[in-house]
Amino acid sequence: MIEVISPGLYSLVQDLGRDGYYAIGMPPSGALDRYSHSVANLLVGNTIPAATLEVTFLGPELLFHSTTMVAVTGATLPVWLDGEPVEQWTPLAVSAGQTLKFGMMTAGCRVYIAVAGGIDTVPFLGSRSTYATSAIGGLDGRPLKSGDKLPMAEPGPSRKGPRPGVRLPERFIPKLGKEYELRVVEGLCNYRFQPDSLETFFSTDYGVTSESNRIGYRFHGERLQFMDRAPVFGAGDNPSNVVDLGYPMGSIQVPDGAEPICLLRDAVTGGGYATLGTVIARDLDLLAQAKVPDRVRFTRIGIDQALELRHQQQARINEVASALGA
Repeated sequence: MIEVISPGLYSLVQDLGRDGYYAIGMPPSGALDRYSHSVANLLVGNTIPAATLEVTFLGPELLFHSTTMVAVTGATLPVWLDGEPVEQWTPLAVSAGQTLKFGMMTAGCRVYIAVAGGIDTVPFLGSRSTYATSAIGGLDGRPLKSGDKLPMAEPGPSRKGPRPGVRLPERFIPKLGKEYELRVVEGLCNYRFQPDSLETFFSTDYGVTSESNRIGYRFHGERLQFMDRAPVFGAGDNPSNVVDLGYPMGSIQVPDGAEPICLLRDAVTGGGYATLGTVIARDLDLLAQAKVPDRVRFTRIGIDQALELRHQQQARINEVASALGA
């Protein structure tokens, strides 16, 4: 069991999410940075779907009541085990009675904490992921608070993983900074935007605003202009409005042409704003680590290239597993 001495700023139980319910309006939730979540699990010998803790900006203080293996990935921050500094991206042996404490993140904004066996909260619709908007999953459907007790699953008898102190090879550790390239497949409603505005969108930087969270990231930059049209019944007068359509995860909507919003894993599943494109799944991991005042540049790619990049990301995770002997 893990006792939460201090919860940090915003700490949630997350796994890969509850897929299969998008059609009835329930977003999948799950880890925003799926790569860091996956590697954290591999470092402690878990399967990738095991639940981890996703921590935003400021880390928690955790007291372990049983001996286990822990790994910390994602954003860069100081980590102390009983007051002694320890490394990220490596398995850590933690004994019963020891305390793991985290500081403020210095690069990126989300950290993933895995324990051997995984966090063992009660699943909801097949997932332990927290969807705080509807208070489901995780621990009572909410962020952690002081005094919480987190159950840990027993590692399986066939558990395989690296020994403590075996650090992940540097080539597998993401380089986090203050500027990110986000690759975009255009659609569903890019035809609603003036061509010059689309060129502006794909050729200028946008800044991350403070109105960014697990639902979506909002950006400030050049205002976009729409094609002229007569008001459409059911869509409203604003040119950014369309008759309701489904929103793919990562889709970019631009209400009134100002401050584009990229929808993430806790977002609604449909609505009435024109979407000019969708950020590919691989780059959503990078976006999950962006914060104010980081800058992003959107780049066009085709669907075939997007699928190839998805394949490459899975191959990279498989290579991590092989490198760790997991």
